[in-house]
Amino acid sequence: MNYFLLFGSLLFFGSCNTKEDLVSYVDPNIGTAHSRWFFYTPAALPFGMAKPAPSTNGHYGNKWGWEAVGYDDRHESIEGFANVHEFQLGGIVLMPTTGKLITTPGELENPDLGYRSRFNKETEIAQPGYYKVDLADYEITAELTATQRVAIHQYTYPANKKANLLFDIGNQQGESGKVVNAEVKKVDDFTVEAWVETAPEYVKKYQKGSTVSMYFVAKLNKAMTDFGSFRGDSIFTNQSEISGKGAGFYFSFTTKKKEIIEVQVALSYTSVENAYKNLEAEAKPFAQTKEEANGIWNTELNKILVKGGSETDKTKFYTGLYHALLGRGVANDVNGAYPKNDGSVGQLPLKKDGTPQFNFYNTDAVWGAFWNLTQLWTLVWPEYYNDFVQTHLQVYKDTGWFSDGLANSRYVSGVGTNYVGLIIASAYNCGIRNYDTDLAFESALANELAWENRPLGAGKMDVKSFLENGFIPHQEEWGDIPEASAFSASHVLEYSFSAHAVAQFAKKLNKTSEANLLSKLSGSWQNIFDSSTGFIRPKNENGVFISNFDPLEAWRGFQEGNSWQYSFYVPHDVPNLVSKIGQDRFNERLDSIFITSQKNGFGGGKEIDAFAGVKTIYNHGNQPSLHIPWLYNFSGEPEKTQFWTRTICNEFYGADPIHGYGYGQDEDQGQLGAWYVMASIGLFDVAGLTSENPSMQTGSPAFDEITIQLNSDYYSGKSIQIKVENNSPERFLVESVKLNGKDLENNVVLFKDLIEGAKLEFKKKENNDIY
Repeated sequence: MNYFLLFGSLLFFGSCNTKEDLVSYVDPNIGTAHSRWFFYTPAALPFGMAKPAPSTNGHYGNKWGWEAVGYDDRHESIEGFANVHEFQLGGIVLMPTTGKLITTPGELENPDLGYRSRFNKETEIAQPGYYKVDLADYEITAELTATQRVAIHQYTYPANKKANLLFDIGNQQGESGKVVNAEVKKVDDFTVEAWVETAPEYVKKYQKGSTVSMYFVAKLNKAMTDFGSFRGDSIFTNQSEISGKGAGFYFSFTTKKKEIIEVQVALSYTSVENAYKNLEAEAKPFAQTKEEANGIWNTELNKILVKGGSETDKTKFYTGLYHALLGRGVANDVNGAYPKNDGSVGQLPLKKDGTPQFNFYNTDAVWGAFWNLTQLWTLVWPEYYNDFVQTHLQVYKDTGWFSDGLANSRYVSGVGTNYVGLIIASAYNCGIRNYDTDLAFESALANELAWENRPLGAGKMDVKSFLENGFIPHQEEWGDIPEASAFSASHVLEYSFSAHAVAQFAKKLNKTSEANLLSKLSGSWQNIFDSSTGFIRPKNENGVFISNFDPLEAWRGFQEGNSWQYSFYVPHDVPNLVSKIGQDRFNERLDSIFITSQKNGFGGGKEIDAFAGVKTIYNHGNQPSLHIPWLYNFSGEPEKTQFWTRTICNEFYGADPIHGYGYGQDEDQGQLGAWYVMASIGLFDVAGLTSENPSMQTGSPAFDEITIQLNSDYYSGKSIQIKVENNSPERFLVESVKLNGKDLENNVVLFKDLIEGAKLEFKKKENNDIY
């Protein structure tokens, strides 16, 4: 039996015992103003390949590869339903219409000039595993759902002598980059198959000359005899096949009132042949798929069950959890075929039953993911985390390097830091080890120390200087790839942290010499600490601090931030950082940060832009700042961590399309949502669970009771139970915490105690007085 069918069936039938319908608390439309291409895919399954969703401006282009295009709640017309929504991947658009055949999408400003349709907001239903909307211009009801690899479309047409179904294949969509080539053809009256090859901006940047391909086969429930192809507004009646940029295909037919056309769109990143295999393994009727998708989502969401608290907090909590489970998608087929970095097709190892031993995933860079996603995966989804490690080990075996990010195995570095070694070290230190651990350490060590012939897509292009000098010389000129040269100070901090993580991995394996070398490197951050100001400050090639230094100046030596934000970026050695700055001065700085940034919404205020907060003193809308409110736990004032984390949850995070994750901030594949989840359960580790014996710091839980279900394949305990006495949405401060009936010291709980089945009892104070 196919793994995902088995997986889905188990989750579906397991959901019969679900105590709560948690899907009802998820609102996928939260934060959809100015959202990224991969953000809005309500019909998808957790970690799915098939991610069908409406698109309002997906064809508008993506000059830099990260702009916000796709679905925006402020828009009033839909241009189609795309099936692929992934970092640097997008396409395969279907659109039902009636009347005159129009084959270009048109613009938001004038929907009548294209095949796009206005839609009725009041008819829109978006929930995990299902999407529905009425297309007002055509009187068509569109519905979407999915299995792991098959997107299922259901279009209910009015009575019409001229109904159409478009397959827009050869045009740029979302983050896909320009189309290089495409082909679509009618196989028979029920079947269309196609492929599209694109050149995403990040692939062009980090693996020049490479492209990515996407394949599909679509099966309809009705025989279609009136057909043709198109390119732009040129229509070729009765032509059953077309190739090249802009290639598209259409069917035209007569429909009865409320006639349903169902389309099963099976995807593959390796071949049309494997798309057929995915279809054979996973295709099923729309109604059944929708019901099973609801059951799967409910089962996954119920792995963290909360009680009490406000209804708004529950909505934000489960919507954040939903995004954390949606961000990355499986890239291998049911038979274990997967796309390799060199463009060929690889084969994952199989179990005796013929299913893959693990699943291979597309993934953006894991920059900052240790402050949200990986902590959540470690606690609740270690099986996925294990596959994530396996994915990157497979890439290492294929190429000899880790990739900072993957788009069908192509290098898409993103930020140039490459934290994959740290992510693997954390998994190992937390007991997630169902892979070749010798290979894992070999590759993690190489990621920290190797520089000869290092490909651009492996990131850390300046690691040689870091190793030899203990710092990286600042360069005022960026060059073509600034993340390879221009962010000297932030790279020193990041490389110090990742060296620490792999050092702890080495200690676990009793590799003393490697541990000592890496531990020494982990202290390199001190080489760019300016004791006269207490700020991290870039140095020039002579080892002298740069002049004209302004700690608020963004992008000068610091990636997507400034020295105010990055001077707290020593998560592996916070006590030493506190000592160097001075405890009183450290706390005064933290106070000034949060008191000031609260006035600006803890980020970019109400400016709708992903980088709105980069020049501010604290930016919750981007990764480098996300650990800062937790640092009070190390400087003697834990009540301020409790106060500010809850305040950020209440004020930065919203529950509407515009004010969702800040205002148009970058909810980067579930990271901001996962941070909200971790803060709301009151557990977080500044060091990203990288320590030799990992632990978590406590915060202020938002709910009266929290039950975290543990995976028995990885952990001995059944659950983590958190109970909060004297809780209310207005009470932030914690009077005491008990672990298994005993007072918890220093606001720290060992990870091993948690996974053995911990009981944590929080008692809240009556007031929030901290100043």
